[in-house]
Amino acid sequence: MEKFAILYDASQAVLSSFDLDEMLQRLLAIVHDRFQIKNGAVFLLDDETQELKLRSSFGRFRDRQGPQGIPLDKGLPGAAVRLRRPVNAGDVSQDPRYVRTFAGTRSQLAIPLIVRENVVGVLDFQSEQLNFFSDEATDLLTLFSTQVSVAIEGARLYSLERLRAVQLETINTLSKQTASVLDLKELLTKVCPLVVESFSVDHVAILLNEGDLLVVRAQHGKLTPLFTEGKHLPHGNGLCARALKTGKTVVENDVGKVHGYIAGYAEAVSEMCLPLIARGQPLGVLALESATPGAFRSVDVRALESVADICAIAIQNARYFEQTRHMAFVDGLTGVYNRRYFEQRILEELERAARYAGGLAVLMLDIDHFKRINDEFGHLLGDEVLRQLSTILTQQLRKVDVVCRYGGEEFSILVPQTTGDHAVGVAEKLRKVIEDWNFPGVPSPVTVSIGVADFPENGATRDELVKAADGALYAAKQAGRNRVLTASASTRV
Repeated sequence: MEKFAILYDASQAVLSSFDLDEMLQRLLAIVHDRFQIKNGAVFLLDDETQELKLRSSFGRFRDRQGPQGIPLDKGLPGAAVRLRRPVNAGDVSQDPRYVRTFAGTRSQLAIPLIVRENVVGVLDFQSEQLNFFSDEATDLLTLFSTQVSVAIEGARLYSLERLRAVQLETINTLSKQTASVLDLKELLTKVCPLVVESFSVDHVAILLNEGDLLVVRAQHGKLTPLFTEGKHLPHGNGLCARALKTGKTVVENDVGKVHGYIAGYAEAVSEMCLPLIARGQPLGVLALESATPGAFRSVDVRALESVADICAIAIQNARYFEQTRHMAFVDGLTGVYNRRYFEQRILEELERAARYAGGLAVLMLDIDHFKRINDEFGHLLGDEVLRQLSTILTQQLRKVDVVCRYGGEEFSILVPQTTGDHAVGVAEKLRKVIEDWNFPGVPSPVTVSIGVADFPENGATRDELVKAADGALYAAKQAGRNRVLTASASTRV
């Protein structure tokens, strides 16, 4: 009857909750009350470290000092796992396998917890009396251990289902939020915080494959970064490079032991790197960092790989969109921006100049006698002159300056934060370089006329400023070509 009473109590404890720690405490309370055992604990097997980790206890186990993990080759609990059967030491002083847990132990019983032929943990009971655990008690506790195993498995499955539900919700949210974002920078800044909030990580970074380099393009979290955005990792080294090269997820739960590890964050101890691959093309790496040892479990990998797949497709779509948009704004012959882009940018630059009380110069440039070049040397050579002229303009101007082919042989140039003599100096420099340039196939110098207009002196709106620059260009041509005139000067010509 005692056997059935114990099993009944155990089954009720198992059914009482899905919380593992709560169930284990109730089960250990039954052991304490029914068997008058003063010291007991449940150790669970950590698949990553292959150690037995203390999960629940009573008695002197709660005051246990030192490492909380028991290697499988140590002590009676380790022996129970290896032998897959109970190990009873009636006198621990006579058992060479005994490892002291706390003072006063005279006898010890370790029972493996087995689920579907797999050992998942150990029940460890200790007594200050010799031969405390009789054969009958050992049999009853072994039978009792099956209920503990059921509790562990039930709680594990329940926890996994809850985890999967959360992860699926995260994946669904990420998929929805990224599907409509076609701006790459906006996309990356959305992804990183969402992953940090949804998974047990301290920091997330996205590195993109640009040529032979992995460049940090976005990051979010609470760790101290050693690489700022825009910086690249050393070529071919580190966990990220390994993930990108192999196309497989790389997990290291103790980066201090990894040869050739490149630290990206000062406090990072664990790191997971997931390759971002879309349609067979390696795009970069999703890097997850944690300051906790052993932070990344195998159960998390599949969900995070789904996150990485969604990110990769979204990144590729954003890149395609960016390329398409770029092509819509680029002149097919010369490779510089076209008039459509000019019309968009001049409005942006005017708004910026007005807001910050800055200057803006608009240069309208036209090739002198370009029709003669086409007539004498053919349109192919004329096209080559346009291409070379575009290259000259791009090379001679700053990165913030905007060169556009306005139409035919006419170019428009936006020069932010520049007005007056400085703008004239820019135009005069371009005119001189072009005049001195050796255009292959053209025996005589190619020259240009340039009109310059300043904001706000010559106009406060797009139409006023372009009209002023165009008028200055017309005046320069009327005055003999191969020269620079400002809008102010042209009104006096």
